[in-house]
Amino acid sequence: MEVKYTKSFLNKLEDVFAESDYILRYEKGNFKSGYCILNDNKVVIVNKYYTLEGKVSCLIEILGQVDLNTKDLCDKNRNFYLELTQTSLKL
Repeated sequence: MEVKYTKSFLNKLEDVFAESDYILRYEKGNFKSGYCILNDNKVVIVNKYYTLEGKVSCLIEILGQVDLNTKDLCDKNRNFYLELTQTSLKL
């Protein structure tokens, strides 16, 4: 899958997080994006001042590191996630 740095591609990534157990938040500050687990809450925090390319790259990297339950995802998002992770593994 070709990674596209567009708003619609970012929306697809956000949709995957919306259907997962993870809460996606955009916050301001001087920090690197990432994810953490706080009191059994899975939270992904992305710097809101990142460029579009930075947000997309960060979310792809985080998706490669977390363990998502694909059974919770709708067919469209499941196929997108699986295609994205298979492409990322080949790189």
